[in-house]
Amino acid sequence: MATKITPFAISALLVVLSGSASAAPEGIASVYEDSFLVGTAIKSSDLTGNLPAKNSLPCSEFNALTAENAMKWQHIQPAPGQFNFAMADQLIALAQQCGARVIGHTLLWHQQTPAWVFEDEQGNPVSREVLLVRLREHIHTLVGRYKGKVYGWDVVNEALNEDGSLRDTPWRRILGDDFYVHAFRFAKEADPEAQLYYNDFNMYKPAKVAGAVKLVKQLGDAGIKVDAVGMQAHYSLFYPSLSDIEQSMKTLRNAGVRIAITELDISVLPLPDDAFSGADITQSFAAHPVYDPYVEGLPATQQHQLAELYQQLFALFLKYADSVDRVTFWGTTDADSWRNNWPIRGRTDHPLLFDRNGRPKAAYEAITRHID
Repeated sequence: MATKITPFAISALLVVLSGSASAAPEGIASVYEDSFLVGTAIKSSDLTGNLPAKNSLPCSEFNALTAENAMKWQHIQPAPGQFNFAMADQLIALAQQCGARVIGHTLLWHQQTPAWVFEDEQGNPVSREVLLVRLREHIHTLVGRYKGKVYGWDVVNEALNEDGSLRDTPWRRILGDDFYVHAFRFAKEADPEAQLYYNDFNMYKPAKVAGAVKLVKQLGDAGIKVDAVGMQAHYSLFYPSLSDIEQSMKTLRNAGVRIAITELDISVLPLPDDAFSGADITQSFAAHPVYDPYVEGLPATQQHQLAELYQQLFALFLKYADSVDRVTFWGTTDADSWRNNWPIRGRTDHPLLFDRNGRPKAAYEAITRHID
């Protein structure tokens, strides 16, 4: 069967062969400004010194900024009552400099939360009452500090199993099945105007999407509106199918739930396990050269595959633009990406729109020049 050569395929190949993509006349956010916000995650090293310049990629290309780690509990409150806002303050300053909105990530998560949060001085689990006080103080202090400056918060992160049931975490074990209700209520108290989100990975799986819809409904019954469900989009050239992503978007839309595409990146590297998928940070595999084939750069064939998949994804996001509020990339350049170290440390992945030198790739061309 002959392969159809599309105009996009030709232009993308020319971009790859030339070594760089022709820059769009405007940043990505400007291209999609009539449809949804387009954001990026800012790594901690960019928030510890001088702010990135106003013409840097985060400012010139995006209109929504998320701290990759700087607002997580272990960084904000590493010890009881000891708050460290230095990096978070820098994020706010960067967003003001860039004219971008800030997305706060994240208030309640079972990962990257210090053990002291759940324990007393003897290392035993604290009571429900004590943990509720700690959660309220943390949320009120953090959200209250940035009231009116943070557009929306990932209030609860990754609370569901793959079958849509609630994860067994210290939050649930100590507070009970309504632990997430308290987090949303405290966030709403601290900043009534901020948008509130639930965020999770593998949100292309029907059972997990159904669990998220149930969670949102239960929050609604408690008088708390969830402004959007974040579909973490840690994808690969090998999974998931576009049809699965679209079906999940349909399910959320039909349930009256708005959508944020969060943490978007597309790994190009082979997987150590055919059944592997998702973004559970506890997963880890041994390194082997066969799983790291593009150390010297991404070949033209894979460049084209990545560009074509990004084009297809953004076409899908545009199709559901009436329900999609935001698309956020998890990192700005390939050098920034956590995919270089997960689920195998020390690999050379190429999952984003800009290469390790900050140059636009064929994928950038695909979503800025070919959006019809």
